[in-house]
Amino acid sequence: MRLNYYLAKGSLVGALGGFLFGFDTAVISGTTQQLGEVYHLSPFNLGLTVSIAVIGAVVGAMSSGELGQKIGPRQALRIMAMLYLISSIGCAFAWNWPTLVAFRFLGGLGIGGSSVLGPVYIAELAPAKWRGRLVGLFQINIVIGILLAYASNYVIATVNAGPTQWRWQLGIASIPAGLFLVLLFAIPRSSRWLVTQSRIEEARQVLQMMGTPNTEEELQEIIASIHLERSSRKEPLFQKKYGLPIFLAVTIGLFNQLSGINAILYYLPSIFNDAGFSKLSGDKQAVLVGAMNLVATLLAMSVIDKIGRKTLLLIGSVGTAVSLAGVAEIFHAQRGQSMLIWYLIGFIFFFAISQGAVIWVYLSEVFPTRVRSKGQSLGSSSHWIMNATLSLLFPIVAEHSNAAPFVFFASMMALQFFIVLFVYPETKGVTLEQMQHKLGID
Repeated sequence: MRLNYYLAKGSLVGALGGFLFGFDTAVISGTTQQLGEVYHLSPFNLGLTVSIAVIGAVVGAMSSGELGQKIGPRQALRIMAMLYLISSIGCAFAWNWPTLVAFRFLGGLGIGGSSVLGPVYIAELAPAKWRGRLVGLFQINIVIGILLAYASNYVIATVNAGPTQWRWQLGIASIPAGLFLVLLFAIPRSSRWLVTQSRIEEARQVLQMMGTPNTEEELQEIIASIHLERSSRKEPLFQKKYGLPIFLAVTIGLFNQLSGINAILYYLPSIFNDAGFSKLSGDKQAVLVGAMNLVATLLAMSVIDKIGRKTLLLIGSVGTAVSLAGVAEIFHAQRGQSMLIWYLIGFIFFFAISQGAVIWVYLSEVFPTRVRSKGQSLGSSSHWIMNATLSLLFPIVAEHSNAAPFVFFASMMALQFFIVLFVYPETKGVTLEQMQHKLGID
């Protein structure tokens, strides 16, 4: 079957939630220095300003699944878009620091919710043949959002808006947020959610609109899968037989953040400033890092089914550890600053082709169907909680030693190499049923 207009539009709109996720991840990085000066923030308060959105994302991610089941992912995404729109406008006009923190928390709720609901909407909308590639649009949009946030910060910095610069940098996010909200009124509900509400005829019409070749067959498969889910919903996750999948889900979520990826993305211009670069130069070099992130993500998505998840994680562990050690050495020795951009580009490259590409795929493969959603939620939660912790602590630790965070991140990547090597199974080319047998959870 060919990708038709309605399927492409629905998937692209759903994936815009990923764009907002990525934009918010990176846009705060251009404001940290000015926010610290305007509000006289201590390292802890600066860390809280950055991490409060991640804390909101944890709450949003953990609560949005149930909301999506009740009112449907499309309707729930509209709420997330409104939260993000209110947040971006509120941050631009914040009258004091507590207000800014409150509006960033609201935005975090929207980002966390859309990070769950966006992929769910696309997966429920797309026919099986297109599902993998279309869900992958969400990850690509995250990376594009990060790149455009760095570019936006740089462009606004060149205008020299003075003390209001940070307001423009945070407020400009209202443009994609508003566009996202408007476009959500031009796409259909998901066929799968309509089936859960016994609105079978509407579900059939959506499947036909999406160009599903065997509409009736697909519809019956959806009905059967929902009956199976309902019958197995009471299956508890925390059982001895699920010990290894739980370990894999939690550790891949933790190591994803223990690489330092989000702490670095949140504070990237500040890292360049601490190494002696000007504010404008730091913003410009952040754009180069964001561009490498996009290139490497596209590369990873083209090879993940050929090279394999475990192999990519091993390659990434070595590459990120070496790159992070190089950054630590620059700050420790106070020389070689010209190499900083290349070490950080190397870090982003190796992260994007490994942890960045593998985490969400791997989480969906190591749990059996009856507990998959619970297992994915566990792994996602470990990822978000560690993200919030590190983004809060990074400026506090860096205040005492710029090298220390990078030494820690490098050592964590070395540890990850050995855990992946000796514990993680390869899931490439293995069916979900075969994976259950491989993990001893038949």
